[in-house]
This record gives sequence, C-alpha cells and structure tokens, in this order.
Amino acid sequence: MTDLILAIFHHLIVFGIAAVLAGELALMRPAAMSPRTVRLLGRFDAAYGVLAVAILAVGFARVWFGAKGPDFYLSNHVFWTKVGAFAVVGLLSIKPTLRILAWQKALKANPAFVPPQDEVDAVRRRMLVEIHVFALIPVLAAMMARGIGLG
Repeated sequence: MTDLILAIFHHLIVFGIAAVLAGELALMRPAAMSPRTVRLLGRFDAAYGVLAVAILAVGFARVWFGAKGPDFYLSNHVFWTKVGAFAVVGLLSIKPTLRILAWQKALKANPAFVPPQDEVDAVRRRMLVEIHVFALIPVLAAMMARGIGLG
C-alpha cells in the first residue's frame, strides 16, 4: 500500500510540475506581459519550487520505501540519467526564477513595471529548453519501469 500511495503522489506531482511549467510558458510572452502577469509568474514560480522539493522527497521515498527497493534504483543507470535530467531542469530553472524575482522587486518599486521584451524572450527561450529536458524524465521513467538500465 505504501508503494501505491507514493506512486500516486509521485505522478500527481509530476503532472503538477508539467502544468506549472506550461502555465509559466503561456504567461511568458512579451505581448501578454503586464504587472498582473509578473505577480502571477511569481506565484507560479513559487508553486514550481514547492513541487520540485515535493517530487524529490516523494521520489526518494519511493527508492527507499517502494516495492522495488533501493537495489533496483541505485544500480540502474537509467535511474541516474533520470536524476541527472531532473538536476539539469533544476539548474535551467535558476535564471528564470531569478529574473521573475527581480521583476517582482521592480514591480514593488514601480506598480506599472513591465519587463523588457529582450528579458522576456531570453527567459522564454530558457524555459523552452527546460521543458524539453523535463519531457525526457517520463521517457526515462517508462524505460526504468520496464527494467531497462539494470545490470
């Protein structure tokens, strides 16, 4: 039963991360940028951070307390590739988060602040790369679930 509960939470969190990334990308358009959008991006990015921590906690709980046990995961090179992809996604998310925080600070100083188009474009490009790397994670998970990467 523990494995089932962990798997359910793991999947729901992954879908939550995908939804937040899609929402952030949809908001991250120069034509749609407004003070309200900057505030909304801050909320989305905070949710993304919470979900990222949650997926780490639940994911590693699955490794240690799930039905397959740590030997299955820790000896599987696809698992480590999946962890690596998650780390790359995390690293790619740093610059967008820092930009969004800076925009929120600018918005507090000037209630009419709208980020410059070149900054929005740069963050959007970075987010697209992040989303593409993120898309590899379920592919790797499907491979792992079928025993690929063992031995």
